[in-house]
This record gives sequence, C-alpha cells and structure tokens, in this order.
Amino acid sequence: MTALLDITQLRAGYGRVEVLRGVDLQVQPGEIVALLGSNGAGKSTLNNVTSGLVPATAGRVVFDGADITNAHYRAVVQAGLIQVPEGRRVFPNLNVLENLELGGFTRARPRRAQNLERVFGIFPRLRERVAQKAGTLSGGEQQMLAIGRGLMAEPRLLILDEPSLGLSPLLVEEMFTLIRRLHAEGLAVLLVEQNVAQSLAIADRAYVLENGTLRFSGTPDALLASDDLRRAYLGL
Repeated sequence: MTALLDITQLRAGYGRVEVLRGVDLQVQPGEIVALLGSNGAGKSTLNNVTSGLVPATAGRVVFDGADITNAHYRAVVQAGLIQVPEGRRVFPNLNVLENLELGGFTRARPRRAQNLERVFGIFPRLRERVAQKAGTLSGGEQQMLAIGRGLMAEPRLLILDEPSLGLSPLLVEEMFTLIRRLHAEGLAVLLVEQNVAQSLAIADRAYVLENGTLRFSGTPDALLASDDLRRAYLGL
C-alpha cells in the first residue's frame, strides 16, 4: 500500500539550531499513528514542517504521491493535510460559527453547510454556543472548536497536536473516543501526544522521537514489550 504521508530523512530547525535530524515517518490511509516523545523532542517542529509552516533544510515530505516539501501552507491545506495545533489557537474575538467557517475557507467551501452540520452532529455543544465568542468557551469547548474547525476542511489526514493537553480526565476520555470515531469513518490521524497509555491503546503504529531523532517505530505491542524503551521514553 502506498503511504498517504511519507516523510524521509527530514531535517529542520531554527537558525543554527537543528531540531530534526533525519526523521523517517509514514502514515497509511485510514491509519492512526502515534508520535510520542517528551517536550523538546521535535514533535511540533515535525508537524509544522509537514504543514508548511516551518521550512525543511533537507529530506522530503510526500503527501498522496505529491512532493509537498516546503510547499506553501495553503497548498498543504488544499491537498487535505490539516493540522489542529497545540494550544487550540482559536480566534477568541470571533464566535463559534465564524471560527468554524474559517476552517472551510481554503478547502471544501462549496460544502460548508453540510460540513457544518456534520461538526454540530459530532459536537452538539458547539451548536448550543454557535453565537458565543470563542475566547469565552471552556478549555474543552475550545478543543472541540479547534478540531471542528479542522474537520470543516474535509481532511484526508488530520494532525492532532496534544489534543488532550489541559483537559479533565473525563474530557480526555471523550477526546480519545472522538479520535476512535473519526478513525472508524476512515480518517487517517497523526496523533502527537504525551498521554502515552491512551495513545497506544488506539494507535495502529507508533514512533518515539528523542532529540530530533527516531528511537522507535513499530506496533504499540512491540513498544510496550520493550522494558528499556518503556522506561527510557515512556515513563512506564
């Protein structure tokens, strides 16, 4: 099977500081891939290079057979590769509806109404707060809004960067239930998380990133079977 996302020997950084040092990663169609690692490992940099927000200094990013290395982020979105960034980053002075409509501005604009109904079906709470300013929503509601905004673009691959960060245990459970639902509908997901146990429970494959270098790639079972890896990188 041809990979939906194929990253090979990717290098990137900020100024003279190299953050990614030859990273290889693949996501197959309809697959959940967990990208694990501590703060500073390079996970968000990898997301941002893939999304066209940070330039690569070497290597390739291929999406659905097309080389998108250093492509403009609008072209990346238009291709169907959508990132829900860490920290939600909703537009606080716009209401829920306006935030969602912006998600479908570049891609899937003709189907905005249908996609809006789909998002409200997944997140009924957003329908209840459709006219409320995003900045006044709770943390959990803002995360719903951020993911809903991503879904408005009809993603083929959804990158979720720390979606459970700052959420209560109950909302964390709801978040991972949502990811399972999206997966069941055939959506490919690159899940970047520090919640190791929950991520490995739903992932098809996993990668462990340390100091910009991959230390493991394989199945969750293989990762959990290694005492050294569990202790060194997962804290388990």
